[in-house]
Amino acid sequence: MKYCKLTILYVPCCFIFALLVQAWMPAVSQAQEPDWYPYVLARGNDRAVIKNTHINDRPYRPLHFYGNAVRRSHYRGNPAPMPKDLVRASTVRLRRR
Repeated sequence: MKYCKLTILYVPCCFIFALLVQAWMPAVSQAQEPDWYPYVLARGNDRAVIKNTHINDRPYRPLHFYGNAVRRSHYRGNPAPMPKDLVRASTVRLRRR
């Protein structure tokens, strides 16, 4: 089988381009997704508010894999995180109150 050099370069470049576009495109959803909570551990009044909020309406929180997966599945139809989610979770501050 004979391949053209252009085809060998074209396919990987298109794949990489598609990944980059998907990473930077905003997720299309009908409802507004919750934003990220700035701390890993909720304290005091924040903890009570989060516990009394339905799991789909709670903010995303770093290291809370089950809740984040449930929210992504509800809003996007796919529980897997997108590259932008990994970046946003890594920039959340880890600090004590």
